[in-house]
Order: sequence, then structure tokens, then C-alpha cells
Amino acid sequence: MGGFFGVASKEDCVFDLFYGVDYHSHLGTRRAGMAVYSDTNGFDKSIHNIENAPFRTKFYDEFSTMSGNLGIACISDYEAQPILIRSHHGSYAISTVGKINNADEIYKKVISKNTHFFEMRNGEINPTELVAAIINQKENFIEGIRYAQDIIDGSISMLILTPKGIYAARDKMGRTPISIGKSDNGFCYSFESFAYLNLGYNDYKELGPGEITVITPDSVKTLVNPGTDMKICTFLWVYYGYPSSSYEGISVEKMRNNCGKAIANRDNIVPDIVAGIPDSGIAHAIGYANESGVPYSRPFVKYTPTWPRSFTPPHQNKRNLIAKMKLIPIHDLIEDKKLLLIDDSIVRGTQMRETTDFLYECGAKEVHIRPACPPILFGCKYLSFSRSSSEMELITRKAISELEGTDEISKERLSLYADPDSVEYEAMVNNICQKLHFTTLRYNRLDDMLNAIGIDKNKLCTYCWNGKE
Repeated sequence: MGGFFGVASKEDCVFDLFYGVDYHSHLGTRRAGMAVYSDTNGFDKSIHNIENAPFRTKFYDEFSTMSGNLGIACISDYEAQPILIRSHHGSYAISTVGKINNADEIYKKVISKNTHFFEMRNGEINPTELVAAIINQKENFIEGIRYAQDIIDGSISMLILTPKGIYAARDKMGRTPISIGKSDNGFCYSFESFAYLNLGYNDYKELGPGEITVITPDSVKTLVNPGTDMKICTFLWVYYGYPSSSYEGISVEKMRNNCGKAIANRDNIVPDIVAGIPDSGIAHAIGYANESGVPYSRPFVKYTPTWPRSFTPPHQNKRNLIAKMKLIPIHDLIEDKKLLLIDDSIVRGTQMRETTDFLYECGAKEVHIRPACPPILFGCKYLSFSRSSSEMELITRKAISELEGTDEISKERLSLYADPDSVEYEAMVNNICQKLHFTTLRYNRLDDMLNAIGIDKNKLCTYCWNGKE
């Protein structure tokens, strides 16, 4: 995943740029970068690895040395960006959020054979560099951006910094958000709309699907009007969005409370306490507790003073241990208690099983698990949530393979496991419950989750749960 921020200001923009992108640290953990432009010094750019340190500490020097009235910045889980480009469009910097499924096809068929790319350390092409190359195939930015939106299988949103202003393009189906904020000194773009509020900006507008705009310190201009079809990522509300975020006018915190309420209304378990897995499970659990009347409590807390992000050792078993070390048990709230825990989701299940086992070791009587979203059956085709995992690493697909006796399962057959009223669904959930040592397991239903958001369901992407485009 990733997030970006851009500023066009009558004054120096670096302060707003620095703190605006820092507010996107929950969306990425590996790479971060800033690029600015001034009439005096031209372009300046810096990129750092932030795997084992917060954004602010890595960019402290740039905060003091960079200057300009136009700038873009990003935090990413994957590629180094923004990147600087010199082409027939002139010099510009570009940053992207999204996923390109057909990168090899574009490289072979669309990009000139004389074009070269710098490989990243894993041998892949930087997707942001590929987007720039696609844009450069056309005579101007607008044609180039629309061309990229048309030929990319997946999704792509972008910011482009030029000497005259900053372009923003939301991906064609609006899978990720872009908001514009306005202050006395100019305008900003932001993936997360809350990121500019403490910097003195007010909400100006949200870009619609496929919309292209350009900002300067004095104005906002729409260059391509938004489309009518939308498939915004539902996981933004369930997990990725920060509690203070809003998308399409719908608050993340409110949606999560609604999810917890819906789960409670379908439950028949009477636990001693309800708890949320920090951090994204907390609001769901509060919603459950308020609706059910079961006390909300914190049987464990996340230790944050020295864990702003996980140190990332090379071996998976050590990464799992590091993740577990963040959670500190409070034995008085665990021993002899029937616990009901809500997390945003279960993906592989490894960490949830470890958490459950650790609660039993601390004396818990029962551990009931209530994920805030339905079982994840498909890997995301549109956003880079987890590039390294295959669908067969999902706990659901492992359970289904065991039940079916094969890994080769048709989409039609998988649709039965996505139906919460089917016998196949019940068998899958029971299998997962046994594997992960839960007392009981009940997932939130897809219809309840979508109702918790409250916008037109046709505008929400549900691919990872039901495989529907």
C-alpha cells in the first residue's frame, strides 16, 4: 500500500509537505521520499529506507535543507519514489499509488525497445517509472495520464510535480482516494483527508473516479471530469484507513463502530469482556460492546514507545515474534475470563493463533474470535496489500483445499464458500476455528459490512471476499 501528499503554496511548502506525508505513515513501512521545486533552485529530491525508523527521523535533514513552493511526497510499502523524470514534457517528479498487473505486457508492447529502465533489487521495474514511461508516449500530460489509466490492468493514482503546478489523477474506478485541501497560502493533495486539517487547510473537494486536476498556489483546475462508475476499496474503512479518516464522506471510526454493532446483533455468545486487537480492531470492539452491553476491556495493550514500526528481520519466524512482542498481557483481565476478540480480518491466521494461544497460557477460559470483515478468499487484484503472498497462503484457501481434497478449485465452487448461508461456508469456518484454536469463530457478513459503510453498494469493491469484479 502507500500514501502521498502534495502542496502548492505561496510560501515555502516544506513544513506542510513534511508533516502532511508523515500523517500517512500507517499506509507504508519501507520507502519514503520528498521532491520539491523552486524557481531559484529547480528540483530537489530525497528518498530514504524507513523500514526500521519513523519517517520524521529519516527526513530531519531534508526538513531543514529543502525549499520550494511546490512539492510532492510519499510513503510506500514497495518502490522508491517520487522519481525525477526528464522528457519531452520537460522535467517533472511523479509519485503513484496502486498496482500494475500487466507491467511485462506494457513493457514489451507499448514502450519503445530503445527505452531502458533501472531494475530494483528484486529484478522488477519500478512501477512509478513505468507509469512515467507510459505518460511520455503521448504529446501532453493529460493524454499521457489518460493513456496510463486506460492500459493499466489494476489501478493507478498519481501526483505529478511540474514547475507550473501539481497534477493529480485518481485511478479510473476510484479505488483509492485523493482529497484537496485549501488554506490561505494555497492548496494541497492528500490520500488521507485528515492529514491536512492540523496544518491549517480546510476540505475543498474529493476527486472523483478518473478525475484529473492541477493545483497552483492560487487555483484548482479540473482538466478531466470524473467518471460515473466507482469501485472504492472497502478495506480502507475496515483496516487501512486511520480512525480519523473519511472516504466519500463516510467516517472510518463510525463505520467500524457500525460493524461491531452488526456483529453483536447476530451473536449469541455471552463473554465476560469484549476487546479489540490493537489498533484497527478497537473501534469495531467498542461498537460491539456498546450494542451488546458486554463490558469493553483491554486484556492486552500494544507497547508503542519504542515500537513505532517493527524492526524487520529476514526470517518469517522472527518477524512473527517481533509482532507478538508488541502486545503486553494484563493478566488480571485475562485469567479465568471468557474473552471475545475483534480484529479487522484474518489473513494467514498465524498471528491470531499465537495471540489466542498466548491468552490461554495467561489463564483465559475461552477465546471467541469475531473478524470485522468476511473471510478473505481472493488476493487483491487492484492494490498492493501484500505482494509476497499467494492466495494459497490465505487461511481460508488452506481450509477449503483440505475440505475439497485439491488446490484446484473453480471460482464457481469458491462462490459457495463465500455464501454465509451455505454448508460449505460453515465447514470452512469450523475448519479454521479448529486450526487456530479458537473457542468459537464467526465472521462479519458481507451485507452487514457494506451496510455499515452506508453508500451505494455498487460503488464498493468486494473482490477479495466474493471474487466479483
